[in-house]
Amino acid sequence: MSGSRTLAALPAWPRLPGIGLGLAAAGGLALIWLLAGFGGGQWQAPDWNDPIVRQLRLPRIVNALLVGAALAMSGAALQALFRNPLADPGLIGTSSGAALGVIGVIALGIGGLSVPLAAFGGGLAVTALILLLNRLLQGGQAGLLIIGVVVGACCGAMVSLLLFLSDDLTLRGAMSWLSGSLAEARFAEHGYVLPVMALGAATLLLVARDLDCLLLGDDTARSLGVQVGRTRTLTAVGAALLAGGAVTLSGIIGFVGMMVPNAIALLGGGTRRQLMLWSAWVGALFLLLIDTLGRELAYPVDLPAGVMAAFAGPVFFLWLFRRLQGGRHARPRL
Repeated sequence: MSGSRTLAALPAWPRLPGIGLGLAAAGGLALIWLLAGFGGGQWQAPDWNDPIVRQLRLPRIVNALLVGAALAMSGAALQALFRNPLADPGLIGTSSGAALGVIGVIALGIGGLSVPLAAFGGGLAVTALILLLNRLLQGGQAGLLIIGVVVGACCGAMVSLLLFLSDDLTLRGAMSWLSGSLAEARFAEHGYVLPVMALGAATLLLVARDLDCLLLGDDTARSLGVQVGRTRTLTAVGAALLAGGAVTLSGIIGFVGMMVPNAIALLGGGTRRQLMLWSAWVGALFLLLIDTLGRELAYPVDLPAGVMAAFAGPVFFLWLFRRLQGGRHARPRL
């Protein structure tokens, strides 16, 4: 049994949508309020009229929620597209393509709207390239992930080359951005990134049912009336829009898109639409939590959220890989 089917075969969430959503919303809002009170190495009840809270801390909270939701939701969709629970916007090259686009415009000294446009375009172009190469090479689902890793590595090499050729000021700003910091959050950026991210989320929800069918195999999906090529294209576009928005707001933050959807699948399973929605909410809260830990653990040093996620991600990756390998080689029960 494949890893993706192993996770998909778990029991669905309890059929108490009203109670479940109410508890999730209440718990999430309580956690947001609690984390908003941390600052300066101590905690106090957040005063929303305080200029520091309103102008610095609140934009950063919104940034963490948006980025975490975008990464987790795109990861849930990509895992269905690649039929591999280890897929992640960072692992398969989508985030690397977005990063390459952003570093390119930074190195050229271009700002403004060109930064999110470069992120969206880079993420979409790399995802389309991966799908095209896999079709030409007939690599199958395993080849799709391998090609993604290779293309992502090439994008990383090109980013390093651009940074090597840049001046010290550009290099310093770019390195801070590549570490996945949420410290430079501004409401102005949310205004032009949020509509594109919303479009990406709506696109993924539109093809959620088709992704459930796609997990059963291309032939089975076609027999159920799914247009496989259209579904793959829309999924790639939606995931690229979300990943590009996340990269625009925070830089590179890895493993969130891999960890959160798998944790949700292990806890409750459900349809792909349920998995994407729950992943978005839990991913938003998870990134806010690790960003708060990064601010407070080594105060006054502000550890980037990307660095914090990088500590937890490999451990979860190895555990999940080991679990999938164990399930693949387990003896069938009589």
